[in-house]
Amino acid sequence: MRAAEATARADVLISGSGTAITGVPGPDALSDPPGTAPGPDPVSTLRGSGLRYKDRATKLALCAARDALDDAGLLGPDGELDVDGDDFGVVVSSNWGNVDTVCETAATIRSSTYRATSPMLLPNTAGNVTASWVAITHGLRGANVTLCNGATSGLDAVHWARTLIAARRLRRALVIGVEPVNEPVLHLVGDAGPLFDGAVALVAEAADAVEARGGTPRARIGRYVRAGDLPQALAAARENESRPPDAWWPPEFPLAPAAPVPPPATGVPARDLRARHGHCSGALGVLQCVAATAELTRTAGHSMLAAAGRGPGGDGPGEDDAAAALVLHGVSVAPAGAAS
Repeated sequence: MRAAEATARADVLISGSGTAITGVPGPDALSDPPGTAPGPDPVSTLRGSGLRYKDRATKLALCAARDALDDAGLLGPDGELDVDGDDFGVVVSSNWGNVDTVCETAATIRSSTYRATSPMLLPNTAGNVTASWVAITHGLRGANVTLCNGATSGLDAVHWARTLIAARRLRRALVIGVEPVNEPVLHLVGDAGPLFDGAVALVAEAADAVEARGGTPRARIGRYVRAGDLPQALAAARENESRPPDAWWPPEFPLAPAAPVPPPATGVPARDLRARHGHCSGALGVLQCVAATAELTRTAGHSMLAAAGRGPGGDGPGEDDAAAALVLHGVSVAPAGAAS
């Protein structure tokens, strides 16, 4: 196989995305200012049995997952998956996830012993419950991964999906970033300011898988770097890039309280999603990639940088300072293998 052909086949593309955020009708509206009317709660659109026992994070993730799969053209008229689920995985990023169920169960055990716990709720205390329910609902039988490692968690999730596909462990992966707002989360976060309550999802696929089914690629997932220093991570992620990115998506925390996060190059406009959505925690990296992909689609394929950083005063698991950077590229809409 020629080197250029092998590289094209190893490309991992974003082929669909979805959102479950009150007041945000879809990915194209992620950077819009808030509307005057908040809109309906996305979980109100869910139908089916068993919803009573699912936590809010899982319900939000199910909404975003459904919309992303539909956007990618992977659901049939009956809403069922119409590609092979054996090599289709799920990667979820959430730092708060099902903390409400865990706290409720712990309180019940403390006050009334384990005999008072619900056999319907107890399985939902598992840390991977959201990823599991998404996989069960849509028949995604590939690798199933949950990350909850602080502010870089969302970009880490996109990276692990890409790695699984590039290594041919999967052909496709559904990547979800989700954070709920409820009393346990408010208690744990404290005075962090406005909090993101919602979910975003993207479908990552091998380039030849998109081409084989006649799908439409939206972006190519490029180089990813995780490091203790944000400028170092940005420089390494942009290795061999000959021009500045069209825009960059800054991290949730500055590296130092008094220092703003520098852009990767002079004059690069910033797309700071915190101003619109608040403190996004583990959902931020996926949120950035979904919003950047929507912008790439509108601007006909220029390069775009998405970045998430880690600063002092952590927001969950993983207290060490860290930074992650990931580059997205625009692609030609046909064929998928022509990603550039």
